[in-house]
Amino acid sequence: MGMEEVARAAGGKKLALASIGFADVRVGAAGAGYKDDLLVVGLPKNDDGDIGVSHVVGDVAIGLPDVGAVVRNFLRNREVGEFVSGALAGAMTKAVLAPLETIRTRMVVGVGSKHIFGSFVEIVEQNGWQGLWAGNTINMLRIIPTQALELGTFECVKRSMTEAQEKWKEDGCPKIQIGNLKIELPLHLLSPIAVGGAAAGIVSTLVCHPLEVLKDRLTVNREAYPSIGLAFNKIYRTDGIGGLYAGLCPTLVGMLPYSTCYYFMYETIKTSYCRAHKKKALSRPELLIIGALSGLTASSISFPLEVARKRLMVGTLQGKCPPHMIAALAEVFQEEGIKGLYRGWAASSLKVMPTSGITWMFYEAWKDILLAPELHT
Repeated sequence: MGMEEVARAAGGKKLALASIGFADVRVGAAGAGYKDDLLVVGLPKNDDGDIGVSHVVGDVAIGLPDVGAVVRNFLRNREVGEFVSGALAGAMTKAVLAPLETIRTRMVVGVGSKHIFGSFVEIVEQNGWQGLWAGNTINMLRIIPTQALELGTFECVKRSMTEAQEKWKEDGCPKIQIGNLKIELPLHLLSPIAVGGAAAGIVSTLVCHPLEVLKDRLTVNREAYPSIGLAFNKIYRTDGIGGLYAGLCPTLVGMLPYSTCYYFMYETIKTSYCRAHKKKALSRPELLIIGALSGLTASSISFPLEVARKRLMVGTLQGKCPPHMIAALAEVFQEEGIKGLYRGWAASSLKVMPTSGITWMFYEAWKDILLAPELHT
C-alpha cells in the first residue's frame, strides 16, 4: 500500500504518513488509547512543521480488527453455539460427578464390593480420596468432545430431518425403483427426535470410543495402567489400533437404544410439560428434573446391554473375554441370573440421573448465553 494523507496539522498543513498495513487510518479526537474500536496515537511536530518531538498536533486513529466481535459472531452461529454448549455442559457436569462414575464402573464390571457404600470405602482405603477421581483426566478429555458431538449432532440432525419432512409433505417422499416397481419410502413417519438421538449416539461413539477404552482401563486397573500415556502405549503395543476400539460393536448396539430413548424422552417430556402448563420456556429446576427422568428411563431400558458391553471391554483384564455381546449376556445370566443383568443399576441410576439433569440444565443455560440473539431474532 502507498502513501496516504491521514491527518491535518494546524494551519491547514497536511501530514503524510507511510502506510503501516491498515486500510482504515484517520484522525481521531485528542487523547491516546482505544476509542470507538480505534487505536488513537498522538503525532508530534517540531517548530518547522515536520514530524518531531516538540509538540503534539493531532491524533491518528488506526482501525484494528475487532477480535472480540469475531469470536462473539462465531459463537453465535447456531451450530457452533450448540457444539460449544455441549462441551461446556459435559465438562462442568463431569467435574462434579466423577466419584459416582468411578463407583459405577467398578460395580458394573464386578471389581470389589457389590454395594455402593462398600465400593466407596474400598476406593478410599486403597487409593485415598483422589482414588474417587481415578481416570478423571481422561474422563474430562473424553466427555468434552463426546458431549459436543452428541448434543451438536442431535440438534443438527433433528433440525435437518424436520426441514426434510416439511419438504416431503409438499413434494412427496423419496422413492426407490426395483424393475418397474416404484416404492415410496415412508420417511415422513420417522421421528426427527429419534433419528437425531440415534445419529448422536453413533457419531460420538465412533469418534470418542478410544477415550472410553482408556478411561475404563485406568479406572479398573490403576496399577497396570498408571497414566494415560502408558495405558495408550500398552494397549497399542499389545493389540494395535484395534485394541483402542475393543468392544466397538457392542458399544454401538448398546448406545443406539439408549441414545434414541434418551433424547426422545427428554424432548417428549419437555414438550408435553410446556404444553400442559402453557409455558414457552422452562426454569432450571424443571430442566434438571426432566433431564434426570429421561436419563433414568433410558438407562433402565438399555442397562443389560451396558453390563455386557463393560464385560467385553475389560474382559481381557480378568483373563476371560466373551466372544460377542450375546455370549456376554448369557454368561452374566448363567452366573448371577436376572439380577446380574442389573448389577450396578442402583449406582448407575445415582450417576445417570444427576448427570443427565445437570447436563441438560447447563446445556440449555449455555445455549441461552451463546445463542440468545440468534434464537430470538
